[in-house]
Amino acid sequence: MTIWNPVDDGQADLSSHDSFANGAPHNTFARLRRDDPLSWTPYAQGAGFWSVTRHEDILALNRQTELLSSAHGIRIEDQSPEEVIARRTFQETDGRDHMNARIKVARAFSKGVIAGFEEQIRTICVEILDDVLPRGTFDATKRIARELPMRMLGRILGTPEEDLPWLVEKGDALIANTDPDFTDHVLDKMTTDEFRLMPFNSPAGAELYAYTKDLMARKNAAGDTDGILHLILQPGPDGSVISDTEFRNFFCLLVAAGNDTTRYSIAAGLQAMCHQPELLRQMQQGDIWGTAPDEIIRWATPALYFRRTAMRDFEMHGKTVQQGDKVVYWFASGNRDDAAFDRPFHVDLARSPNKHLSFGQGGPHICLGMWLARLEVRVLFEELAKRITGIEAAGPHQFLRSNFVGGIKSLPVTVHLS
Repeated sequence: MTIWNPVDDGQADLSSHDSFANGAPHNTFARLRRDDPLSWTPYAQGAGFWSVTRHEDILALNRQTELLSSAHGIRIEDQSPEEVIARRTFQETDGRDHMNARIKVARAFSKGVIAGFEEQIRTICVEILDDVLPRGTFDATKRIARELPMRMLGRILGTPEEDLPWLVEKGDALIANTDPDFTDHVLDKMTTDEFRLMPFNSPAGAELYAYTKDLMARKNAAGDTDGILHLILQPGPDGSVISDTEFRNFFCLLVAAGNDTTRYSIAAGLQAMCHQPELLRQMQQGDIWGTAPDEIIRWATPALYFRRTAMRDFEMHGKTVQQGDKVVYWFASGNRDDAAFDRPFHVDLARSPNKHLSFGQGGPHICLGMWLARLEVRVLFEELAKRITGIEAAGPHQFLRSNFVGGIKSLPVTVHLS
């Protein structure tokens, strides 16, 4: 059973957020994979870009960091050198700079360390589900998918629990800054130049900057120097230390990406269960948990793309990409490529191998939080499957208006309890 029927006409403008307001334009991606796998996309708000849509091409290019750099921005929007430096996190670095920053925090996100959170995650899941499931009908994105990563965010950052709803609200305003449901400063609908040196060109960045400064002052005064935030402040292997701006940007990245990506993976998994009833039965049998999280995350593809910049001219598919050109890896397209996945529009919880692109596989920028995302997704659906006999849509779902973040922002469901 196919649970996703693309609604675009096959000619969607990939630079437009409106083209993604009803979900990713998969008819357009299918046409491009077939006929024009390295296509030029004009961009009304700046320089055009190359769209890479085949799974195998994205994997191959993502390994070539000397050819295609992250250091000039990872979103389609043009940025001046001043803006790039002001907004930079370790995502916008390459080579030694990237590894030095990554090494400082990699241990905190390692598979072994993250496994130690399972009991906490399960306790949170039980609390969330025991509270919401008796309601019968509710918005599953808001009441389930949003709650778990929000509460885990507090554990990882060491922030007071009462601050979490505000932090998540600001993270939404940052990363979903093209959707009027999440921000009053919609990126492509108004002039936001006064915030151009803030993360994601958003005023929420300034508010999070101030919060970060206050939070660290409180932690230092209390002698609380454990955890991820203090790890990133330690000198790297070469003795370098992160700047104040880079630290604040890292905090903003954790608040935004660390919450939204898992939220929208969970929401997509719940949506899939509404349309493929056999998924619940498979979960209840319990023999698919080694593969199910990655399939749910493939299905969700919460990061629709990442951009790179060509460092020199190169040829591909009979075309010349010139030095300085923007090159966009469409993970949303690669994760539905039928050359890489059998029945890509079908959720197969036992899919193996599953070389999905949602974590940016193939290169040094692979997602730092992938083990946490997998664990949260697995435990949430394990606990849900124990408690219900069915789940169904209770109304139409709504997607974010964004060509960068793929997510179901509203998912009305009705559940039937065991």
